[in-house]
Amino acid sequence: MIRQNDFTRQWQVVEPAVLAAARRVGASGRYILGQEVERFEQTLASMWGLEQTVGVGNGMDALEIGLRCLDLKAGQKVLTTPFSAFATTLAILRAGGVPVFVDVDDNGNIDLEQCREVLSRERSIRFFVPVHLYGNPLDLEKLTGLKRDFDLVIVEDCAQAIGAKHGGQNVGTVGQAAATSFYPTKNLGALGDGGALLTNDPRVASRARALRNYGQSDLYLHDELGLNSRLDELHAAVLSDALLPNLERWTETRRKVAARYLRDLHPIRTIKPAPSAEPVWHLFPIFVDAAERDNTRERLLGCGVASGVHYPRLIPEQPAMQLSVSYEVAIEPSNGRRLAASEISLPIHPFLREDEVELVVASCSRQ
Repeated sequence: MIRQNDFTRQWQVVEPAVLAAARRVGASGRYILGQEVERFEQTLASMWGLEQTVGVGNGMDALEIGLRCLDLKAGQKVLTTPFSAFATTLAILRAGGVPVFVDVDDNGNIDLEQCREVLSRERSIRFFVPVHLYGNPLDLEKLTGLKRDFDLVIVEDCAQAIGAKHGGQNVGTVGQAAATSFYPTKNLGALGDGGALLTNDPRVASRARALRNYGQSDLYLHDELGLNSRLDELHAAVLSDALLPNLERWTETRRKVAARYLRDLHPIRTIKPAPSAEPVWHLFPIFVDAAERDNTRERLLGCGVASGVHYPRLIPEQPAMQLSVSYEVAIEPSNGRRLAASEISLPIHPFLREDEVELVVASCSRQ
């Protein structure tokens, strides 16, 4: 079976470095918020081109902490996408915000022209959480224009897009902060949960370090109600030694697989990255007739190809959003609903063999 992700093959590559990192952490006797976390934070910040990284428990907490550090108040509106992992919206709600949804474009990313339309008529919206979906970057020039023209506070959700660029600029560098995830399936995934908030603002970073650790500014001095959301020493060491050094090579492999899919999967519809975009292909989505999605996945499975669906239900249509949750749908997400009903994610990971890529392509072509 060709898997969506193949962690057994990954383990064959990273096992020596992982075990060495574990021995080092074990011998240190320090397991929480020590030198390993500090070293990883510094390395990631340097790689990303930002000044500060704060390691936290997961990507959702990174978003929540970022919004809280940027002074989102209870009841303030936050512009965001209806088509993403539910964690994006859940972080906004946990931080006290009111999500405001618009539609997405044909690639599944939030429609920035619709954002401009909504922001022009609702000047009270000052916060924005855009998602670089599938690892395909938003137009950062347009995002910068929105930030400038509407004085926006932006936390970029880069959970799927570490290393992605648009116009030569890294995602996560337009907003006041960026959040990422180290969930195992992510391009830079730990051997468990983890996340980080990145920023150029030392005040945001300082407050984030307090919020991740119960809101402590000093030992047993709690200035505000924080979280227990710390990237632990073992994950940080494994990320530093076993995973981050491979990220660039693994990303290039994803790009080669994606290039083959884009070339040979016609007439199947795929996303179409902009010429100035440098996606990192966290996922490779195709879009089929909604009535045929289940049959298509069954056919792929019969050929030995696993597939996924990201995401089958829009966020504002989730049952949890009907439980006394405040949110607004500023523009009907008809395009997002169409994509949600028709998307299939093909295998795309750094350990696919050439013959497996050939089989995926051939399987998609069979009727």
